[in-house]
Amino acid sequence: MSLGPINSRNGRLFCNGSAILIVFDMDGTLVDAETIDELAKAANVGDLVASLTKRAMRGEIDFEDALRERVRLLKGLKVEEVNRVALNIPLMKGATELIKELKKEYKVAMVSGGFTIVATEVARKLGVDYTVANELITKNGFLTGEVVGPLVRQNSKSGALQEIARQEGIHTEDCIVIGDGANDISMFEAAGFSIAFNANPILYDIADVIITKKDLTLVLPILQGGAYAKRIAGKKSTA
Repeated sequence: MSLGPINSRNGRLFCNGSAILIVFDMDGTLVDAETIDELAKAANVGDLVASLTKRAMRGEIDFEDALRERVRLLKGLKVEEVNRVALNIPLMKGATELIKELKKEYKVAMVSGGFTIVATEVARKLGVDYTVANELITKNGFLTGEVVGPLVRQNSKSGALQEIARQEGIHTEDCIVIGDGANDISMFEAAGFSIAFNANPILYDIADVIITKKDLTLVLPILQGGAYAKRIAGKKSTA
């Protein structure tokens, strides 16, 4: 069992009073699931889609290609099934408590390569201020196998971060980002501070702090302490 956080080799000073916006990924971060994998189970293509999801999040294949291929496999799934899955996606442990505390001092955004049908519900439950996600196309009550939106490309999250920061009148360097997969890389690189939560190893070398345990309340002491993540290569968590 791991007990993050673990300091990364890219440690930076943060929480010096300038950070006012915290941006989360959704799947595997604010929710304890990959939405598209849950939809694939309902469409009886679960194993195939889950395999593609893992490869995409590890950065082994292009995110956009993998997303479009996975969504094509959902063609014909009833919208009522999509809605059922959306309503039953579990929040990550500690998500409610963390967002409640953060909202006392920060604006909170969610930037997801997943889908509005789930993201809207998650944002409502948690009280998220900004939500950006993709949209599944439907026709006559069924998924068409197509997806549109601002976050279909591999490096599109940095653009979403920039737009939210612009609306808040701040720089991306004044933002803290939290995510878990390869499509979060551009957002990590653009932000002032980054936390890899329950993440794929591809994020380890660019994150400022790595949290390995699936409990979002572990983010709180990092932010509340104005922590400094030291350059300690190879440091591991202990049980």
